[in-house]
Amino acid sequence: MSEMRFFVDPIRCIGCKACMQACSECATHKGKSMIHLEYIERGASTQTAPMVCMHCDLPTCAAVCPADAIKRTEDGVVQSSQAPRCIGCANCVNACPFGVPRYYPEIDQMLKCDMCYDRTSVGQKPMCASVCPSEALFFGTLEEFQSRRHGTPSNTFQFGNQTITTKVFLVLPDQEVGLDMDVIAHMDARFEPDAFDHIDPFAHLEPLPQAQGGPHAQRGGL
Repeated sequence: MSEMRFFVDPIRCIGCKACMQACSECATHKGKSMIHLEYIERGASTQTAPMVCMHCDLPTCAAVCPADAIKRTEDGVVQSSQAPRCIGCANCVNACPFGVPRYYPEIDQMLKCDMCYDRTSVGQKPMCASVCPSEALFFGTLEEFQSRRHGTPSNTFQFGNQTITTKVFLVLPDQEVGLDMDVIAHMDARFEPDAFDHIDPFAHLEPLPQAQGGPHAQRGGL
C-alpha cells in the first residue's frame, strides 16, 4: 500500500475555518486550534490559506530551541513543544520559514500543528483534513490525489540559500516544480517608499457626487 501523505492546496481554501474548529476538537489539543488561517493580500483579496506545519526534515524550530522542547518522531512528524521543557522564548516562532508556530502568553508556551499524531500514527486522517469541504487539506496516497485533481505536489522549497524538504506537500499549479523565495530581497523591498502603493484600500468605493458648480457651491435657497 502506498504511503499516506498530507497535501495542502491553498487555491482551494474557501476560508470557512472548519479546519480550525476541528483541530481544536482533536483529543490531544485540549480545545485549542494548532493551525491558523492566513489572509492573502487582505486589502485587495478575500483569498485565504490554511497554515499547517510543513514538518521539515531538518526542522529549524527544533534547531534553535535552547530547551530541546521540540522533537521529531521517527516517521517525520515535528511535535509541538513539550510543556515541561518549553521556556516561552519564541525562538521557534521567529525561526520557522513558514511562519507556523504560535506563542501563547497565557500558558507561556509555543503550540503548533502536530498533524494530529494520535490519529495519523494509526492511519486516520488529521482532524482538519477530515472536515475540509473543498479538500484544500487532503490526506491520502499520491495515487488518490492524482485521481481527484490537477496540480503538482512539491515538498522542496528554496528560502534564499536554504533548501528545505518537508513531509507535507504543497500543491503548485501544473508545470511548476518548486517554490523559490528570495527572502532577503523580499524583506528589503518592504522598506522601499513605494512598497505598498499598489494596495488602495478605498479602490472599491464609488466617488462621492459633487454639487453642481464645484465642491464649494452653496445650496439654493430656502
